[in-house]
Amino acid sequence: MIKALFFDLDDTLLWDQKSVKVAFTATCNIAKDQLGIDPNQLEIAVRKNARQLYATYPTYPFTQMIGINPFEGLWGEFNDDGKDFNQLKAIVSDYRRNAWIAGLKDIGIDDVELGEFLAETFPIERKKHPFVFDDSFEVLDQLKHNYTLLLLTNGAPSLQNTKLSITPKLKTYFDHIVISGNFGKGKPDPSIFVHGLETVSLKRDEVLMIGDNLMTDILGATRAGIPSVWINRFDKERNEVNPDFEIKQLQELFTILDQ
Repeated sequence: MIKALFFDLDDTLLWDQKSVKVAFTATCNIAKDQLGIDPNQLEIAVRKNARQLYATYPTYPFTQMIGINPFEGLWGEFNDDGKDFNQLKAIVSDYRRNAWIAGLKDIGIDDVELGEFLAETFPIERKKHPFVFDDSFEVLDQLKHNYTLLLLTNGAPSLQNTKLSITPKLKTYFDHIVISGNFGKGKPDPSIFVHGLETVSLKRDEVLMIGDNLMTDILGATRAGIPSVWINRFDKERNEVNPDFEIKQLQELFTILDQ
């Protein structure tokens, strides 16, 4: 019998990809207004350079382990305790600046001052545009009375808590919140799932993991022996990782739970 539900945060309950897209659009439109450039081309160039640059820093293995992606690096402050977070905080300003300056250069604009301004603008725009999936609150409303709810999210505590602070209602549904940056390892490492089990004092077959990412949420749950539900809102193709269940909308959870 299922007694607790573990939920991923980003792109399971929060629509993080949409927030990032809207922030890019707003920021790149500033360059369009000033220089008449194609904002879509700039976004593509900055995304490419951000990914490439991110992997060159000594913090990259840590960010991979904790689960902090390049676009979170473009707006997170990382005011967290610990040597690795201190190192990340020290480089993040240069990282943002360099990603935007290089993106502009790729489309033929050599303008350091504009690159710096856009790098400062993107975090402001990202915080202004939080999105929650339409079904998140409705489903959580129904679940909270019958199940223990635990949020199991990868990322820096400061950044994940910022996401929750700008969508304050979401946090109220959860009995427990586990953030990889606090724990020390991120999904798909099975140890963070085991920590979740210990937090709710339940066995593996009494818990269900719900997430959008096959390679973190589903793979990690499988490794920990926890049954999993893959929420595949956008018809992604499966890979070698097999969830126990697949759904397209959160409401479909109730059919699984009734079984």
